[in-house]
Amino acid sequence: MVRTGSSERDETVSFDDEELILVDDEDRELGHLNKAKCHEGSGVLHRAFSLFVFNHDGELLLQQRAEGKRLWSLCWSNSCCSHPRRGEPMEEAILRRLWQEVGIEAQLAFLYKFRYQAQYDSSGAEHELCWVYLGVTDNEPRPNRQEIANWCWISPTGLDAELASRPECYTPWFKMEWARLRSEFADELKRYTR
Repeated sequence: MVRTGSSERDETVSFDDEELILVDDEDRELGHLNKAKCHEGSGVLHRAFSLFVFNHDGELLLQQRAEGKRLWSLCWSNSCCSHPRRGEPMEEAILRRLWQEVGIEAQLAFLYKFRYQAQYDSSGAEHELCWVYLGVTDNEPRPNRQEIANWCWISPTGLDAELASRPECYTPWFKMEWARLRSEFADELKRYTR
């Protein structure tokens, strides 16, 4: 069963000039660059994270990215995705951003890292070394309108059907991550779903 909701908060929590962490293929820190420049052209490899948050009914929280997003605006994606800032430990970054963007708290467990590059258009791309986490929450989302246009809870089988019928409506990193969760990490995923 899918339940949707509208955004309830409105605050700016993301800035083009915030410094992100540049990394190499082994996730070793190389330096820092502002967010806008990290996403120009084909992108500069930087550290990021993707959170998959489930409720106790085994449904995954999805978000539709806000219209004002530079890349993949109004596309549907995983519960929360962003970047740690310069000097910020990943454990702090994931909790900070989940609260700022979605308005929830969750118990999160690290699962894996992967590198990807996804070209949006000639002026911008994602190029990330992404840490993927699974988690569970008791909270109902109170999304930030600056970040999220809409949200829903969806069952894994419902999501599989959606991705098969309308893949163009979803972000590229989310499709890659979900495919890997359903195959390589199926046992871990079962702990959160029914």
